[in-house]
Amino acid sequence: MFIDYAKIYIKAGNGGDGAVAFRREKYVPKGGPAGGNGGNGGSVIFKADRNLTTLLDFRYKKKYEAEDGDPGGSALKDGKGGKDIIVKLPVGTLIKDETTGEIIFDLDADQKEIVIAQGGKGGKGNSNFATSTNQTPRFAEPGRSGEEKNVVLELKLIADVGLVGFPNAGKSTLISVISEAKPKIADYPFTTLEPNLGIVRYKDYMSFTVADIPGIIEDAHLGKGLGLKFLRHIERTKILLLMIDITSEDPVKDYKTLVKELEHYSKILSGKKKILAFTKSDLIEPKELKKLSVKKIPGYHDKILIFSSATSYGIKELLEVLWKELNI
Repeated sequence: MFIDYAKIYIKAGNGGDGAVAFRREKYVPKGGPAGGNGGNGGSVIFKADRNLTTLLDFRYKKKYEAEDGDPGGSALKDGKGGKDIIVKLPVGTLIKDETTGEIIFDLDADQKEIVIAQGGKGGKGNSNFATSTNQTPRFAEPGRSGEEKNVVLELKLIADVGLVGFPNAGKSTLISVISEAKPKIADYPFTTLEPNLGIVRYKDYMSFTVADIPGIIEDAHLGKGLGLKFLRHIERTKILLLMIDITSEDPVKDYKTLVKELEHYSKILSGKKKILAFTKSDLIEPKELKKLSVKKIPGYHDKILIFSSATSYGIKELLEVLWKELNI
């Protein structure tokens, strides 16, 4: 199951208390202070792991707590530090403060990490407080509390190209043809219920990634349909491939609707490079195809690509255009 949102509580370990102790060796009737320091509490560390693809585990386990440090001992023995805990997250996870919504950190690369909650420092034993005027201090410092907070985890897939279109526009079929991804495909709307990520092998040793999200419908920004909640997964892409069914009765309206929904969602998406393509070219006659090849869409000034995932018509040109745009 693909889960891209979770709330969890994290707590670093408390520092151990410093000890109050005195030397008790034979023949040393007035031994000095010998209380050891408390150990530091363990920290909570978030680390990106490319082998993870979902936040599902955080739906079941919502608390992550590091170990407390041990208290100091006698004979100047320091307490043992608490163990850190490393929490592994998918690459692309945003960490936000639950209260303010502020982004704390972005795990946007494999093995990238952050100490998200610092362990408390151990308290000093009484041996640290001896002075010329107080040679037998009978007090020690308590350990400090470890940091704690409630955080929101929000996963955004990292891809080069984002596929955007209405339900049944052919997005899943395309990603299954140009990559090894195997999404569910059927001839009815909303087949795709979660994002899919595919790696496209281009020519000999080159590649790029493509993200397919559930289809967008008109007024998605008002909560209709499924696509809007997944638009965050194409915010990191460099290019958006807008896909329109070639048999659409009004492709101009379709284009305007897609652009409008992207603009309503965020300025990030609305400002990205957009490539427009008509899909399912195998469903119309060749003479009609020639007419569409020179069709103009108001507001779109580049060449409109035409392809068919079923027959591979236009797929080579599509990949060439995407590769060229990614490397500008």
